[in-house]
Amino acid sequence: MFRISLSKVPLSRPVLPFIQNAQRRTVTTVRCDVPRRADIPSPRGPGKISTPQDFLKAIGRSSETKISIDSWDAFWRTSGWDMKNAGLSIQDRRYILWCMEKFRQNKPIEGFAHEERPKKKIRGRGPAVQFGKRIRSRRDR
Repeated sequence: MFRISLSKVPLSRPVLPFIQNAQRRTVTTVRCDVPRRADIPSPRGPGKISTPQDFLKAIGRSSETKISIDSWDAFWRTSGWDMKNAGLSIQDRRYILWCMEKFRQNKPIEGFAHEERPKKKIRGRGPAVQFGKRIRSRRDR
């Protein structure tokens, strides 16, 4: 730290010029805790996706039957909480929001839309078949 003795400095001169300028400066603050809304993409794509129902049909998984939003702007301003209040399951919400983000990034729908992974037929750990024989527990015998 620097020590400044005011008794040795004449008061007609500014003591520290940046302190005097600090009084004239305005400081703008930006809140970082408030999330920024992403831009609303324009309708595009094969077949010209222009409505939310067209988009939901294009991404598949019968999403168009699970949520109904009329306008394009309202669809892109929809959050996960709005979808939760509409009654969508967690997997459906995550898939729709993920597809919306990919669409915002100008990626083609055919590149990211996919069907749901089928359920596992055999549950548990390890391989179900070893050496050509199906493994069963000792309790089944």
